[in-house]
Amino acid sequence: MNNISQRDAFWNRVYEIARKDTEVVVISADMGAPALDKFRRDMPSQFVNVGIAEQNAITIAAGLRLAGKKVFVYAIAPFITLRCLEQIRVENAIMDIPVTIVGVGAGFGYEDSGPTHHIIEDIAIMRSMPRIQIHSITDSVMASAFADISYHLKTTNYIRLDRQILPDVYHEGSDFTEGLSILRESDDCYIISTGSMTHTALELARDLEGRNINAGVIDVYNIPINGDALAEKVRNVKKLISLEEHFLPGGLGSAVCEVLNDYNIPLRVRRLGLSTDKLYCYKYGGREVIRGYYGVDKGSLAKDIAEYLSVESLCSLG
Repeated sequence: MNNISQRDAFWNRVYEIARKDTEVVVISADMGAPALDKFRRDMPSQFVNVGIAEQNAITIAAGLRLAGKKVFVYAIAPFITLRCLEQIRVENAIMDIPVTIVGVGAGFGYEDSGPTHHIIEDIAIMRSMPRIQIHSITDSVMASAFADISYHLKTTNYIRLDRQILPDVYHEGSDFTEGLSILRESDDCYIISTGSMTHTALELARDLEGRNINAGVIDVYNIPINGDALAEKVRNVKKLISLEEHFLPGGLGSAVCEVLNDYNIPLRVRRLGLSTDKLYCYKYGGREVIRGYYGVDKGSLAKDIAEYLSVESLCSLG
């Protein structure tokens, strides 16, 4: 799966599923991809392009689902979620019409398109509604697996795909049923991350290992978080760090703290993410430049973690 985008891995697998099940329908809001071109060519009766009309795409998806279809609806992440918020709330959360909502460009995935195309509020907003599962995808292996998982779900889910090609951290046949995975073990401290920031967490943990600091990494890809699984994995460690490319209020760190509270686990958590004090970013120059504006670039994260863990030598990381 290396050197393939999450988008292509996901849609290639949906294509294979749809070839066997004519009830599978893909709705695209004017989005292109090689896998979608193949889908449209080979299965035109199972493909609908609504144009730049994301709200209409959600409504059509709900109607097709009521007609017995299994529907995947796709667009750029901020437009298939925030632009369609009322439709999702009414048709999916209230009326419980299950569809798979697929958004590409999580976080700063559209780094060159400005804040209108950045999506750094979606976890907080989407997880606030019942009957909606968020799947924050880490790599192309996971993307392909969640095509199958989505196909069998009986509730609405939101697939958060990164636009950047990221290295695979999982292998074929990985089990994603728990909704989170320990990628590095630790008895002392865990960095809990999601999406593209899981790759940053692994880099930081490897650097820390060279300084005899054992920081583990937990990748959370299902939200709401599986509280039983998270509580079991962190109950005996001393400190937690949450890491996300998302505004802090209502994001991953908030969700982690809610689990700790509900399970009566008295752990300190250092939440690292985007402060709303910084507002929206109009800087250009790449993803790391934008992260630097919010203080979540590698160097800034290393400094924050050093302060939290009281390890001064860590300040040289990044």
